[in-house]
Amino acid sequence: MSSTDRKKLKFALVAHDACKPTLLEWAQKHTAFFENVEIFATGTTGGLLQDSNSNFNVHRFKSGPLGGDQQIGAMICESQLDALIFFIDPMSPMPHDVDVKALTRLAIVYDLPMASSVATADFIVQGFSK
Repeated sequence: MSSTDRKKLKFALVAHDACKPTLLEWAQKHTAFFENVEIFATGTTGGLLQDSNSNFNVHRFKSGPLGGDQQIGAMICESQLDALIFFIDPMSPMPHDVDVKALTRLAIVYDLPMASSVATADFIVQGFSK
């Protein structure tokens, strides 16, 4: 199947505040890949991704604590995503920890490739690049 015959990939990119710079740096490292991917992101993360690279096709949802995590969760339930990249800050308290757990739980229930670190995110991109 040629690259033009393939459906456009859809990735959700989410990052906690302390991890946003890491996610931006990681996405920039994979610019060529993400120029052909529809990116769905929570509010602030989506804005930062749009500002960092005008070639990224970013759909912004609400901020995570204001419902953005649930909006991405709905996409997972409807089989509308190919992967979830969620850089979680394990060292900071999360006021919306329940939302984070629900989102990661849905990714597991629906067997969606999910990464919470640069190393695993690299493997996901590598796997979809073949």
